[in-house]
Amino acid sequence: MRTTIITLAGAMPSSVTITLDVLTYANRLCTQAGRPAPFELRLFGSGAADFAPFVEQAADSSLPPELVLVPAQGLSKAPSLAKRLQDPDVEDARREIIRGADAGADIASSCTGTLLLASTGLLDERRATTAWWLAPLCRELFPRVRLDTRELVLADRRFTTAGAAMAQMDLMVLIVARHAGSAIADRCARIMVLDERRSQAPYMAIGLLAAGDEKVARAAAWARAALEGGTSVNEIAAAVGVSPRTFARRVQRSTGLSPVRFLQRVRLERAVELIETTRLPVEEVARQVGYAEPSTLRGLIRRTYGAGPRELRSRSARGR
Repeated sequence: MRTTIITLAGAMPSSVTITLDVLTYANRLCTQAGRPAPFELRLFGSGAADFAPFVEQAADSSLPPELVLVPAQGLSKAPSLAKRLQDPDVEDARREIIRGADAGADIASSCTGTLLLASTGLLDERRATTAWWLAPLCRELFPRVRLDTRELVLADRRFTTAGAAMAQMDLMVLIVARHAGSAIADRCARIMVLDERRSQAPYMAIGLLAAGDEKVARAAAWARAALEGGTSVNEIAAAVGVSPRTFARRVQRSTGLSPVRFLQRVRLERAVELIETTRLPVEEVARQVGYAEPSTLRGLIRRTYGAGPRELRSRSARGR
């Protein structure tokens, strides 16, 4: 996947290097597993030279990007952020983002990168988030963006936005899950010590990954409401009006999961929510999410989160 990373002069080094580190590591995990590296990386912008040594092989710039990433750009360092958005290098970056959008690319941004993305007009009438302290300016400059800074990461079809600069890590784990699969994303999260974060990939995967496909998003919501009755993949497909084969194709494309894994993840997310927010015994939690055997749920939780139900509940209690 041809991946362009927008990097203006003054871009926040941590946000750019997080982007490069996560994607490079995902590529390495895929090649170690005998799969093609999913991300062909290319830096674009007036600050690209500062980070060029970290890109092993640049993607072909003559073709439009299939994925555009806009990490935190450090725009707020300028005396006037509004004026900085009118500079020639910013206009060049806008044209590159629009080139990708016109070709159907997925586009993701965080922090001040979302202001740059918003300045293209591509976020008009879309839900988006950014750093909370940028919200007043964002609303002033881009009133047509449906801003919601309560969310750390927010997806609206092909456009995904994240909060402050370090939310770029959460954003990149999501991007890896979409384009390299949830197993690779989970490994990236574990290696990069994201397992303790409230926004880690296992918690946000289904809701955010499915947002790019209306049918899959509806399927996730329908399945979640029907878990206790022991729903099946074929029933979910029928509920959203598609054939099982079409459902499988759309789920794979939008989440990187098979339909069975998709349903398993919906069950798992609901189970963890119940464990962390109620005092229900695991046996009752298992029943409510459609598992006849509590041991099945315990095993899935431990394999996915690296901890058992009791530990998850204890961690949640400490964080409240």
